[in-house]
Amino acid sequence: MAKPVVAIVGKPNVGKSTFFNYIVGKRISIVEDKPGVTRDRVYAEANWRGRDFTLIDTGGIEPESEDIITSQIATQANMAMNIADVIVFVTDIKQGVTQVDQDIAILLKKSKKPIILVCNKADGYGKTTDDIYEFYNLGLGTPYAVSATNAIGIGDILDVIYESLPKEDESVKDDERIKVAVIGKPNVGKSSLINRILGEERVIVSDIAGTTRDAIDSYFENDFGKYTFIDTAGIRRKSKVNESIEKFSVMRTLLAIERSDVCLMLIDANEGVTEQDAKIAGEAHEAGKGVILVINKWDEIEKDTYTIEQFKKEVYNRLSYLSYAPILFISAKTGQRVNKLYEMINEVASQNAMRVSTGMLNQVLNEAIAIVQPPTDKGKRLRIYYMTQASTKPPTFVVFVNDKDLFHFSYERYLVNQIRKEFGLQGTPIRMICREKLEKDV
Repeated sequence: MAKPVVAIVGKPNVGKSTFFNYIVGKRISIVEDKPGVTRDRVYAEANWRGRDFTLIDTGGIEPESEDIITSQIATQANMAMNIADVIVFVTDIKQGVTQVDQDIAILLKKSKKPIILVCNKADGYGKTTDDIYEFYNLGLGTPYAVSATNAIGIGDILDVIYESLPKEDESVKDDERIKVAVIGKPNVGKSSLINRILGEERVIVSDIAGTTRDAIDSYFENDFGKYTFIDTAGIRRKSKVNESIEKFSVMRTLLAIERSDVCLMLIDANEGVTEQDAKIAGEAHEAGKGVILVINKWDEIEKDTYTIEQFKKEVYNRLSYLSYAPILFISAKTGQRVNKLYEMINEVASQNAMRVSTGMLNQVLNEAIAIVQPPTDKGKRLRIYYMTQASTKPPTFVVFVNDKDLFHFSYERYLVNQIRKEFGLQGTPIRMICREKLEKDV
């Protein structure tokens, strides 16, 4: 199940960033006593009572302002509300209810999402108890007096957030579907591919980069299985991300990657692998997702006997960390080889969720050690006692050794390659965790 999303909204200078920073436990958002400082949305992972969620900090909303930066802040806050499961509306108890607060309240009611009304800056304020009643007039339920600066009442808010999050079993039914994020830079054919798969113009297709602002879920079922295809906005070069709406698109893409099982990394055959392609593919790799490298617009390429193999070589050369990912050459425009995607998606999703028994794993480990002895350093040899699989999605293995410092990256890579050789694990990254264990405990 994907992590639920909690968005913090409110007018400028009410302490949203201070509230955000306290919850995530570090100063991620810039905190400055001046309106409009948090112009970009910031997000981080948070946890309360064992429940993980993504927390989004937004710029302040000023609904009636004609100032372009302020209107962009309002736009991104609107978008944050659109993807949030829970919204925390932060106000200033010292200011009381303002017209802007009332306008924001109207906006929030339309979202139909759980709203938690927070009255911040209640520290050392003598009339807190009486003045909080004014906030009932916003029609958003119980207002909670807190001090983000002094961490007063934050635990109560976190409890309310926890109770408001979607129940963990609500998405169990959807879990039988393989969630596929279609990712890539703008204008590589992501929407065209989705439309080809769905057989209809479900997603707007345009040659204008950045047309698809949001991640759009499309449910699809055929003889191969049940899928949720997630079309995402293309991530541009950072230097070109100068609109807040584009920064939202980047975040939305990253959230789409996070909740996917498999990522279809689309690459334009005419351009080959670019620096931006490498960055986007790296996000999927780091997130531990299954990855398929999809070379689109292959119908536009002049070919000879060696074209495909040469192209593959160049792709793996630029994306060496994705040497495990299969490559498929398609044309979303003509439908060439698109039908081959389903079996590949099924296989990669299965490999990403594979679990290997401890017995079989250690048999491979012992054979690997016999072929290539563990390294030594200053007369001390690395001893590997045993290995076990800790988790799936991606397959994660824990290796118990006598000295972690001796477990060099090169030997780790060798063991990973031996595991792949024996069990396949095509299309999925492999994580390896090294832990020290005293010999007498083995």
